[in-house]
Amino acid sequence: MSYGIPSVEPSAQVPVCPRHPDRPSYVRCQRCGRPACPECQRAAAVGFQCIDCVNETQRTTPEVRTVYGGAVATGRPLVTFGIIAACVVLFVLQWLVPNDAIYQSLGFANVYAEPRWGEFEPWRMITSAFLHSQGFILHIALNMYMLWVFGQALEPLLGRLRFLVLYLVSALGGSVGYLLLTPLYVPGQPLYGVVGASGAIFGLFGATLLIQRHRGADTRQLWVLIAINGVIG
Repeated sequence: MSYGIPSVEPSAQVPVCPRHPDRPSYVRCQRCGRPACPECQRAAAVGFQCIDCVNETQRTTPEVRTVYGGAVATGRPLVTFGIIAACVVLFVLQWLVPNDAIYQSLGFANVYAEPRWGEFEPWRMITSAFLHSQGFILHIALNMYMLWVFGQALEPLLGRLRFLVLYLVSALGGSVGYLLLTPLYVPGQPLYGVVGASGAIFGLFGATLLIQRHRGADTRQLWVLIAINGVIG
């Protein structure tokens, strides 16, 4: 016969978070069943999942692409907004900075396309697309309006990166077209400079035209816009 304090069954082991063993948790991940402390819990459609399961899901889920192959751009057309903002800021600086310094630094002319004159600066073929004529306010107004309209339509379809590449390549193409139509630079002769986003805007027109034709949509209004922009730009 024995006397004394009766023995007590040992309590079940307290579940702890695998990432933080010093933190007990009675909330379990709905996917893997492991305990998860408040710091490691992520809200799910039902209950919670642990951070490891959420990260694994994000890693293995294929990236959603648009029908034209670009990464889906959700929310506002940030690239379009950014280009418009850059053009407007530079246009203001063109007025504020003396001695035409902004154009002298970023504008493009035929002399900058030939290394033999010692002024070979090919990047100006793109930077000039962010400048506009100070003597013709409709120049920047129309270009930015067209960029606003077509950028909102194209950027979500193509994805931000592809839209940006399209815009810059189109700007480059506009400068190449300018070179093809402009006499070669001759020392002592006046420079033929160019500024404006018209080349880039025409690239957006072309992309929109191809997409509309691919969809079987009516393109007559688009052709009218192209004609108007061609006359003014």
